[in-house]
Amino acid sequence: MALPVLSSSAVKFRRVLAHFPQELSLAFAYGSGVFRQAGASAEHGETNMLDFVFAVDDVVTWHMTNLSKNRSHYSFLKFFGPKKISTIQGYGAGIYYNTLVPCNGRMIKYGVISTDALIEDLCHWNTLYVAGRLQKPVKILAQNENSRLQAALVSNLKSAVIASFLMLPESFSEEDLFLQIAGLSYSGDFRMIIGEDRFKVQNIVKPNIAHFQKLYSSILQGCPQVVYKHQLGRLEIDKSPEGQFTQLMALPKTLQQKITALVNPPGKNRDVEEILLQVAHDPDCGYLVHQGISAIVRSSSVVQSAKTILTAGAKKSVIYSLKKLYKMAKGELKKPS
Repeated sequence: MALPVLSSSAVKFRRVLAHFPQELSLAFAYGSGVFRQAGASAEHGETNMLDFVFAVDDVVTWHMTNLSKNRSHYSFLKFFGPKKISTIQGYGAGIYYNTLVPCNGRMIKYGVISTDALIEDLCHWNTLYVAGRLQKPVKILAQNENSRLQAALVSNLKSAVIASFLMLPESFSEEDLFLQIAGLSYSGDFRMIIGEDRFKVQNIVKPNIAHFQKLYSSILQGCPQVVYKHQLGRLEIDKSPEGQFTQLMALPKTLQQKITALVNPPGKNRDVEEILLQVAHDPDCGYLVHQGISAIVRSSSVVQSAKTILTAGAKKSVIYSLKKLYKMAKGELKKPS
């Protein structure tokens, strides 16, 4: 079965990478310019903006070098220098985006995040911003031999599976699981109300089931809490309080904290394990997990979007927002009546 990656080869992406400082711990491309989405023609995918994320060990040095090579990519913040840019990068999701950048005949957007901040997000879901993108298929373009980063990438995928299990019924399809996983980082994101196609999650998953299978198959086969009927595309999980407690205890730290904050009355000092045991017995366990994830995403998405006005500049921010609204409107027009 041919995987629905757009025809642009890795060579095209690496030509883009050649324009940037090469001190990267991880570089990946993602989004509709890389993977076919439902409702979009192949030609549309070939003209979509290409999205990249670059993880770097030394943020200040990387921005300093990039300013000397690609000064025009930056907004007015370039006049404040690499240290100030790096400080602003630290707010919100810890990523600094330059958007609507012409490169090799295409428009690109690229985000820069420190390797340490990325590892923290992957392991603990501090913001679920870049971690959320890496729960969906991406095209890895460069990766160094950082064992902490490699372990964190795997940990993030396992956490996505466990969180999704808690929000799904006892028996479900692979597609149900992948839809749940793909939707994690959009839960609570205000842009899903205005600014994004409301069918975005379905559009991502349905044409890319094979990519999701490749990403998650080994994790599902090695998970003791699931019966994975791979040939049938079906899964069964343990929904007993004991099973749910095991899953809750394996969730990332930030999500555990958000869930306990929802359940624990103010001023009552209770152990996290005790609270999660209570949640495991609660019929609304899945809903509480969803609310916890939404609380993480809501906070980071608001700050990150506000930061765009500074990092992109007023003109690019307006253009980018209008493009998002146009895509949202197109999605609504395609909505079945």
